[in-house]
Formats: sequence, C-alpha cells, structure tokens
Amino acid sequence: MLKRYFITGLLIWVPLAITLWVLNLVVGTMDQTLTLLPLEWHPRTFFGRDIPGMGVILTLLVLLLTGILATNFIGQRLVRWWDGLLKRIPVVNSIYSSVKQVSDTLFSSGGQAFRKAVLIRYPHDQVWTIAFVTGNPAQDCAQHFSEEHISVYVPTTPNPTSGFFLMVPKSQIVELSMSVDEALKYIVSMGVVVPQVRQ
Repeated sequence: MLKRYFITGLLIWVPLAITLWVLNLVVGTMDQTLTLLPLEWHPRTFFGRDIPGMGVILTLLVLLLTGILATNFIGQRLVRWWDGLLKRIPVVNSIYSSVKQVSDTLFSSGGQAFRKAVLIRYPHDQVWTIAFVTGNPAQDCAQHFSEEHISVYVPTTPNPTSGFFLMVPKSQIVELSMSVDEALKYIVSMGVVVPQVRQ
C-alpha cells in the first residue's frame, strides 16, 4: 500500500517538477538577453532588483520586430545581405547554411515537413511505428525507385529529437487522423498517452 501511495505521489510531482525546471531554464536563458541592453535600461535600475521574465518579454519583442522588419522591402534586402555575409565566412557558412535550411523547412508556413503523422512498417515488416512526413526524396534518389516514395522521419522514444530518416514506398504508408502533437505525445509517453479517437 505504501508503495502505491509513493508511486502516485511521484506521478503527480515528477511532471510538475520537470515542467518547472524546464520553464526556469527557458526563462533564465531568455533573461540573458537583458545583458544586451545598456545598464540604465535594466529592470534593476528602475525597480531596484531583477525581475524574472523581463528577458522573455524582450526576446518576444525582438522576434516580433525582426519579423515585421524582414517582411518589408528594405528588411528583405538586409536579410539577403546578412545571409550572403555569413555564407562567405568559412566555418560559419557550413553551420549557418545547415541550420537555416532545417529551420526554413520546419517553420515555414508553406512547408510540408512534420505536417502529417503516418504509420510505416519499421524496423521490419511485422512491426509498425509512427513516422512524420518530411517531403519527397531527392531526384537523384527517386530515379532509382520503381514506385513513388515518401521521405519520413521516425523519432525514437522517449527522446523524439533523435531518430531515423527513411524513404518509404507511398503504397506502404498509412495516413493517421491524429495530429502531429498527439502523435508526439504518444511517442514520448511510450504509448501510455493514447490520442482520443476522432469521430
């Protein structure tokens, strides 16, 4: 009986503790953006002490202003100039180009990456796993296939940031009605958090 109470307590406190720890880490990291401001503009100057979360507000404002500026004509030219400058620096070029390509694919509103959860047979044809559609295979790869293939990402459990990139025949892919968020929760929870059936 004591063991049952202990496990119940763990199930309540562990998710809460991890959530608070992650939030504290994120807010603490974002608060570091305040170091970019002159000392006269720091919250400590106005209020006599540091205020947690002010960096979050500053970060969101910077992101919003950057987005607004980058959508007009002058801003687009500045972004192109900045991209060109970074691509001319030897070591920075390879890192920046790779990260930019991935972020453009994932966060672009027109992109198809991670927009759909599917079922595929992996690692052998007697087992099914959830994967996310990332697009179509490169032409150099596709020309070697006898039928249409789809590029998918198979995340690992419980850490979905690592996984496998596969090119699977479209005929062997089963589309799911669950959203990407629901599928991720299902994967991270190791199948414990089952998505609700949609009518």
